[in-house]
Amino acid sequence: MERKNHLTLSIVLTLFLFSVGSAGYMIIEGWSLGDALYMTLITLSTVGFGEVRQISGPGRIFTGVMIFMGVGYYMYVGGNLVQFLVEDRIRIIFGRRKLDHQIAKLKNHYIICGYGRIGRVLARYLTERYLDVVIIEKNSGRQSVMDEDGVLYLMGEASEEGLLLKAGIQQARGLITAVATDADNVFLTLIAKQLNPRLFVVARAIQNTAKRTLQAAGADKVISPYDLGARRMAHAILRPTVIRFLELAFTDDSTDIQVEEIQVKSTSRLLNVELKNSGIRQQLDLIILTIKKADNTMIFNPKADTRIEVDDTLVVVGRAKSLTQLEHMLRS
Repeated sequence: MERKNHLTLSIVLTLFLFSVGSAGYMIIEGWSLGDALYMTLITLSTVGFGEVRQISGPGRIFTGVMIFMGVGYYMYVGGNLVQFLVEDRIRIIFGRRKLDHQIAKLKNHYIICGYGRIGRVLARYLTERYLDVVIIEKNSGRQSVMDEDGVLYLMGEASEEGLLLKAGIQQARGLITAVATDADNVFLTLIAKQLNPRLFVVARAIQNTAKRTLQAAGADKVISPYDLGARRMAHAILRPTVIRFLELAFTDDSTDIQVEEIQVKSTSRLLNVELKNSGIRQQLDLIILTIKKADNTMIFNPKADTRIEVDDTLVVVGRAKSLTQLEHMLRS
């Protein structure tokens, strides 16, 4: 707004000075509009050209006043121009340094490669759950959108090792590849796994033929948005109640019911405790849907005498407050 005001004032001053100068020469010297405008122009610009015609004493005094006003005018406009250029550059430099400093401090964050339609929705979903996210985007046209969304981002090719290291890939929890082509997604997955073998990588497959290649490259999960969307539409017809429940649990922020997965740590107070004695159902009113064991086997609808073991991952449904309490119990 301040810049707009300066621009408006500069235009108004320009019109005012040319109007006053032209009117002054026409009245004092009796010149035509063309001669008066030209004399005003060379006077305000202080180029040192000769006078258009022989000028009278009062005209010289008026010319001196116009020269003084012209110098002040150019100092004002020039000062605003320098301020505009310098402030913009300083803002860019310090803004970039602030982003880099924030990114350098992150741990257990998520890296999203690509800020197109899918990448933007992913970033919004994660940040709404107070998770740290870093975007890597090569399209400079999306920079203003990322600034508007207030996300942390780096500009450049996501497959550059230096950029991935700068994004904190070695300290990150997961990486999502949502770049333009399957070939780029495969290459990015290979590099990401090389830099951090423990990283959980979710890759987007545009073509079904790319799924196996992405898995072979090391992707922990391969998602095809088109297949997923088609499946979701089919389930909406065949199992509308199930879909409604999943929408409540995963996407409806107005409800308190959620589905969460929680890993059991070696420090958990519930370690080696049977489910019937854990208080998860009785005290927290939570339902355990599945337990994924350390060897990746799944126990669906586990029995009451099933023991909670280290590195188990419990898939639980219930209220957010109870899920938070259970997470504390399983990790400390």
